[in-house]
Amino acid sequence: MTLTSHDTAGDVDRTFVFDRLDFVDSPHEQVVFCQDAKSGLKAIIAIHSTVLGPALGGTRFYPFTDERVALTDALRLSKGMTYKAAAAGLQLGGGKAVIIGDPRTLKSEALLAAYGHFVETLGGRYITAGDVGTTSDDMDVIGRYTHHVTGRNVAAGGSGDSAPLTALGVFHSMRAAAASTWGSANLAGRHVGVEGTGKVGYHLIRLLTDAGASVVACDINADALNRATQDFPDLTPATGVIASPLDIYAPCALGATLSHQSVRDLSATIVCGAANNQLVDLTVEQSLSRRRITWVPDFVANAGGLIQMAGELEHKSAADVTPRVEKIFDTAKEILEVAALDRVSAGAAANRVAEARIDAARH
Repeated sequence: MTLTSHDTAGDVDRTFVFDRLDFVDSPHEQVVFCQDAKSGLKAIIAIHSTVLGPALGGTRFYPFTDERVALTDALRLSKGMTYKAAAAGLQLGGGKAVIIGDPRTLKSEALLAAYGHFVETLGGRYITAGDVGTTSDDMDVIGRYTHHVTGRNVAAGGSGDSAPLTALGVFHSMRAAAASTWGSANLAGRHVGVEGTGKVGYHLIRLLTDAGASVVACDINADALNRATQDFPDLTPATGVIASPLDIYAPCALGATLSHQSVRDLSATIVCGAANNQLVDLTVEQSLSRRRITWVPDFVANAGGLIQMAGELEHKSAADVTPRVEKIFDTAKEILEVAALDRVSAGAAANRVAEARIDAARH
């Protein structure tokens, strides 16, 4: 592992680059620590792989408890983006960025400008987009300082918010899991618990209620839950959903909600949601398998937003790429069929698909 640093002109103070990170199970190509004293920016950009193409991944703006926690999140999320792009058949690698701080109090144009300058210094190896705590409006600002950004508003030349198509991909993944588990993709009458009613969860609730599903939802953000409850009168608000009587559990907030303990409390037969890194560790899938719970790997289910961002790089609108997102149904169905045929977990089957494509490109 090597460490280099250099000063940069203007508002950007310094950059620290780790060329290899051997303390994680899958070494990253590059990790950049970004700081700007004037605006208060503290950010980490993690590039996991550029084998298939430039590393694309959103920027998460979140009040992490410390830098180590933020780094762990960036490392895990960027690796997930590599697998997500590969499984979806995209010519993209995996990356992710985190900005440390509360976006409600710290976010400013100066901070986003400083962050955009850092992204630009990577020369296109990393392409940013929206995520938790960032919006299309933020991408418009960042886009004034770097060419390497997606997820901007339509008026700024982008394809708009990726949340609706991310939710659409999760919805079709649920349908695939339902077909695999119950023999029908129809979700009418199914009891679904949505954990997180923010950007993606909100749109998923709309799709589920339109499909006739019975939805219970929770969120630590009371405003987000109240908005969903007001907009969807049939929605049942709750303080938690994982232990509720469910057919499908949809984690759509932050990750790591599935532990050995929470799996024991889970009544659902299917787990399929938008959250990244849903398992506390990989052994949790064994607990899901022992209880005969079908899990759609998160990087398969939530690929809709990434597919939209890839389309934006091709100057296509969200409407143009909707058919590609709907094909996530076929991808999820195939992975679940391979898992059943080969008697492996869904996670292992999905990893095989992604790793085979990455290996083919590498060689």
